[in-house]
Amino acid sequence: MSLPTQLHDLTLVELAQQLRERKVSAVETTQHFLARAQEHAALGTYLAMDEAVSLRQAAAADARLANGTAGTLEGVPMAHKDIFATKDFPTTAGSKMLNGYRSSFDSTVVSQLGRQGVVSLGKLNCDEFAMGSANENSAFKPVLNPWDTTRIPGGSSGGSAVAVAARLVPAATGTDTGGSIRQPASFCGISGIKPTYGRASRYGMVAFASSLDQAGPMARSAEDCALLLTAMCGPDLDRDSTSLDIPAENYSRQLNDSIDGLRIGVPAEFFGEGLAPDVRAAVDAALQEYTKLGATLVPISLPRTELSIPVYYIIAPAEASSNLSRFDGVKFGHRADKYTDLIDMYKKTRAEGFGDEVKRRIMIGTYVLSHGYYDAYYLQAQKIRRMIADDFQQAFQQCDVIAGPVAPTVAWKLGDKSADPVAAYLADIFTLPSSLAGLPGMSIPAGLGADGMPVGLQLIGNYLQEAKLLNVAHRFQQATDFHLSKPAGI
Repeated sequence: MSLPTQLHDLTLVELAQQLRERKVSAVETTQHFLARAQEHAALGTYLAMDEAVSLRQAAAADARLANGTAGTLEGVPMAHKDIFATKDFPTTAGSKMLNGYRSSFDSTVVSQLGRQGVVSLGKLNCDEFAMGSANENSAFKPVLNPWDTTRIPGGSSGGSAVAVAARLVPAATGTDTGGSIRQPASFCGISGIKPTYGRASRYGMVAFASSLDQAGPMARSAEDCALLLTAMCGPDLDRDSTSLDIPAENYSRQLNDSIDGLRIGVPAEFFGEGLAPDVRAAVDAALQEYTKLGATLVPISLPRTELSIPVYYIIAPAEASSNLSRFDGVKFGHRADKYTDLIDMYKKTRAEGFGDEVKRRIMIGTYVLSHGYYDAYYLQAQKIRRMIADDFQQAFQQCDVIAGPVAPTVAWKLGDKSADPVAAYLADIFTLPSSLAGLPGMSIPAGLGADGMPVGLQLIGNYLQEAKLLNVAHRFQQATDFHLSKPAGI
């Protein structure tokens, strides 16, 4: 088989090495992945591409590779979730409200990856303003799961997950507010990690819920994610008030450490009623694989797991209603064509520009923040959020990492939960607790469930323990080949 047909089967780490050794050029690599994106356009992954921009970046990468000034990811093509501001491509956040908007700057995550030599292929589809669990809320088109195109890919980073799973890119950026990296990674059979809140700068990310939103990488393996996370994270104190004042670190440093004696906490609440038998079987098998590697399974409890859904769906909409108030048709974005006065312009602009799910969350958020309800709902939710975080700290006294399912089921059929938003909200029950606590979490492939659909294993670590999480994930992937599986026909 000739090299160009093999490029998309290389992991990010392997491809970066091929580029460093000059076995393939950045321009050739970029052309290959651009062609694949066109070939599989029906999956709905991309919202914006510009071949001239990508090839110009690739040519510059080849020049740096030739003169010895290459970054760690020099010439590697990636694409970005359309929630990150970019100078070279439109930024829509999957919404008509920002249709055609072009930022005057790059988000910190995009610029840091660019400094390491990443070539950007374009912007990837997502649920509107990152609100959704199925990627059916995009204002432009749904994204289809490459394992079964009648099913959803998960959300809101569904475009990113599908692009990686279908080998349209070796890796992509995503964002995770309540599970939006981990859940689509699980549904599409790839690896994805959400770092500790504040590890990656939120500067230039279109805000949904500011106390929850966090950027992270999505790729085929934990090894790939470690390399990407190293490039993405670090303090950004001048531009992001939520950025942690902690130096950047090399997340690949512990990848090959032994996990003999590792204590894996298994929460009883993650294995109760509602967990599909096929998902449970795959997760149980993955946990048994860890025992073969020398780990010990420790029963733990996260007693407020069920409360994470009402808590999240009070706090996140409250923050969304505040963040999205800036989209009023005055300074940027969509503006209604016909209106009688300022108030009428606000009403018509938002009615036309926002989709149903975004309107629903804005209304919920405005309600819980209103006079008479703030104390009853919002403040109570914040108190329980603190208790959920305390539950994790109690658990981490007994274990080193926590493991369980990412979602109660495999990916469902397109449209199955469109008429019942609460049913889609319930699918986030296992990812929401760690998001509310600000903990790092990741999803890695753990086998196939019903109808041959991927199942993800969720790993949750204590604060700032991303390197440990990646080590635990990598050792599993050295012992299994689930992460090497790909959809039929890809």
